Amino acid sequence: MRLKALWPDSLFGRTALTLGLAFVLFQAVALALVAVTVLNPMAQRSADDLAALIVLSAQTWVELPPETRAAFERELHEHHHLQISKIDAIAEVPAERFVNSRNIEAALSKRTGEQVKLESGKAGWVWADLQMGGHFIRVGFESNRYNTRAPMAAVGMVSLGALLVWLTALLVVRRLTRTLAQMSAAAAQVGQGKMPQPLPERGARELAVLARAFNQMANEVQDLLANRTTLLAGISHDLRTPIARMRLAVAMLPEQTDALLVTQIERDLVQMNQLIADFLDMARGLNSEPLQVLDVAPLLQVMVDDAVRGGGQVELATMAVLSVSVAPNALQRIVTNLIQNAVRYGQPHGVSVRGEQVGDAVLIHVLDRGPGIPSEQMEAVFMPFFRLESSRNLATGGSGLGLAIARQLAQAHGWQLSLTAREGGGLVATLRICIVPRL
Repeated sequence: MRLKALWPDSLFGRTALTLGLAFVLFQAVALALVAVTVLNPMAQRSADDLAALIVLSAQTWVELPPETRAAFERELHEHHHLQISKIDAIAEVPAERFVNSRNIEAALSKRTGEQVKLESGKAGWVWADLQMGGHFIRVGFESNRYNTRAPMAAVGMVSLGALLVWLTALLVVRRLTRTLAQMSAAAAQVGQGKMPQPLPERGARELAVLARAFNQMANEVQDLLANRTTLLAGISHDLRTPIARMRLAVAMLPEQTDALLVTQIERDLVQMNQLIADFLDMARGLNSEPLQVLDVAPLLQVMVDDAVRGGGQVELATMAVLSVSVAPNALQRIVTNLIQNAVRYGQPHGVSVRGEQVGDAVLIHVLDRGPGIPSEQMEAVFMPFFRLESSRNLATGGSGLGLAIARQLAQAHGWQLSLTAREGGGLVATLRICIVPRL
């Protein structure tokens, strides 16, 4: 769970982290191979060469006549940076460890057949005490000359190469993810019924073709939405004319006409007129209105009061202030629809409307104690003309457009509308509005 929390959720973040881990692993393996195949052999060879020079110098010094030893010592110091002298006894002052010290001790011990330990000297010098030809010989060298470090050229080349490859890969991935991010934002605008700015049709051929196809699709979607709105508006307008004539004809029927039949016809005409109004609402569902920063609590109170005057048992429980940037008319249409559904299906129980701020969003809940909705149909009820089996009758079940219109309005303004089962029975409809709108 902790590793999952550390794993980025964006494509760029995941790719960057994956590439970074791969290059770290590559770096570790490359340095290990360099150390095994280059550094260790070089260090051992350097230590063996130094041990051979020290032993040879000591043997030569012992064999030289005493009067020529001073000249030999100067020669070693000037040309080989070694100091050699005779001592009375082997000292017991271990030298500070450096990278190649163990290899040098091992090489000296192997060549002399005795255990040799390096000793500390002054000004960065290290001494090796040897017993040779009945004399105790001390040979010194500068530790920095044999303190073998990782060859900076090799390490730097591997590190710089890995870094450049990683940065290049991130640059390529960033270009791809930027295009995908632009397309995602544009797709969200298309889903809200808006026309986004055309994507730039440049770059790699595949990206340019994808951008061109997306722009064409966005234009076609806009044309389809415009045609749908025009078609539904035209049909609705044309249907209202004969409906008006039918209502006039019903009003002019003789008085002896069956009153029950007249009532039924008038009710059917009212339902047909309501269906036409729903058609128009659905046709205009994706047309968003300007946002306003306001306190939604008074607006909720007005909707609750309207529902109470209509005969519903509705109560409001909300925070004192719920300031958020919203489209008032869209909010009113959505919440009013939810309240009406809750009153219709929650009778005879009351309906509760609650408003609260949770994090960066304002949540509006409409709760009822009705029969609820099966979990497998929670999303299906948002489809146009979908009605549950128990609400086939238009008088009790509506046209099946209310929730579809509410969902479209919510999506058009970047809100989220969802349904969940209420504990103890019933339904909870929740409208989530971000305080900072994400359009």
